[in-house]
Amino acid sequence: MIQADIKEKLQQIVGPENYDDSKAGRLVYSYDASPQFQSMPDAVVAPRNKEEVQKIVKICNKHRIPIVPRGSGSNLCAGTCPIEGGIVLLFKHMNKILEIDEENLTVTVEPGVITLDMIKAVEAKGLFYPPDPSSMKISTIGGNINENSGGLRGLKYGVTRDYVLALEAVLASGEVIRTGGKLAKDVAGYDLTRLLVGSEGTLAVITEATLKLLPMPEAKKTMLALYQDIEACAQTVSDIIANRIIPATLEFLDQPTLQAVEAFAHIGLPTNVKAVLLIEQDGPQEVVERDIEKIAEICRKQHAVDVKVAASPEHAEALMTARRSALSALARLKPTTILEDATVPRSEVAKMVVAINEIAEKYGLHIGTFGHAGDGNLHPTCLADIRDQDEMERVEKAFAEIFQKAIELGGTITGEHGVGMAKAPYLEWKLGKPGISVMNAIKNALDPNHILNPGKVFAKETDRVVMEK
Repeated sequence: MIQADIKEKLQQIVGPENYDDSKAGRLVYSYDASPQFQSMPDAVVAPRNKEEVQKIVKICNKHRIPIVPRGSGSNLCAGTCPIEGGIVLLFKHMNKILEIDEENLTVTVEPGVITLDMIKAVEAKGLFYPPDPSSMKISTIGGNINENSGGLRGLKYGVTRDYVLALEAVLASGEVIRTGGKLAKDVAGYDLTRLLVGSEGTLAVITEATLKLLPMPEAKKTMLALYQDIEACAQTVSDIIANRIIPATLEFLDQPTLQAVEAFAHIGLPTNVKAVLLIEQDGPQEVVERDIEKIAEICRKQHAVDVKVAASPEHAEALMTARRSALSALARLKPTTILEDATVPRSEVAKMVVAINEIAEKYGLHIGTFGHAGDGNLHPTCLADIRDQDEMERVEKAFAEIFQKAIELGGTITGEHGVGMAKAPYLEWKLGKPGISVMNAIKNALDPNHILNPGKVFAKETDRVVMEK
């Protein structure tokens, strides 16, 4: 527990009402959306501004108290579980949209702003923020930045890092740095903005972000392509890109996922097919019409049994909302849901889908697969029961093989969920020992006392998994 004198200092900084070390208060922040990981913090502290964050960090650095920055805890890599105790730094008060700059097409926000709230605010001005993680109704911008979140529009528009222009952050020393700016070009020194994006709170505490906006697309259309052959469905993804068409969204859902989503959403999704592609294109009206027509033709050439264009904007929105509910829908089926994001080059999606199904059969597991097929980011989702030790051991072996297969196909162990604790044991597979050494050097330079989100990203030697040759 936090020593009495330190507790008193922290309460003086944030006020007693923003310091909670009760068992119930700590329990709420002992876990996130990742199964199998839970650990109690010593206290939960909610600063109200940057200056309070600085003071908190200075005290924690002096006394070697771990700090875990936390948004809504919706991450899927155990990135915000306080495994070494210390304090959870909660940003519920730092949740303001500070500025929407229509001249420079930027929005400046505090880290606790809910993603969808910000999206709605900029859209009211006729502007567009493309990153759209499925958790956007509850996830925060600070969390999105720490995890470098993706989303359904990642194929055409990229991920969170592509929209972060500037950051204000508090270092482990308590010093404040500002990176970037409202600039189209800036090559002054190392790119510290990109270094902090996706660093999972291990290098600094983000207190403000300036994000790039785009003009709202003129038009958009949504369609479903239905398949009885999963390989043909996956091959269609490669064919669409090979024809120089980049849809805004190109999503894959297999039959188990379709059945779960339809039972959850009740919007008339087909459940008698092996897989579907959910495709959306946006842009100028004539470009959208041309691309949708060409995409439909490509789908039929790959033996799609049906191609359906959404009848109305409301129907299109229902389809996209249903896709975003895939994890929630699957999670209803068994006590434990483990969602991963093995990612491969687009041209290898078909092979990866086949491999996932073969691995699931090998280990006797129920794995539904959906994801952002257009950018190769698949989400194999295993439905299990954490109380069944034998099953959980098979789950671990299965996902290790899935990660290994992804790397063999030129991919990676995570495309958008982050490393956290869950994937730290496998990170060396992707980066090699020299890559891990470089990351360690950066961590030691910026956080020599290792107080910032300790135990994440870097695996202990005893936890490291050696890839089978």
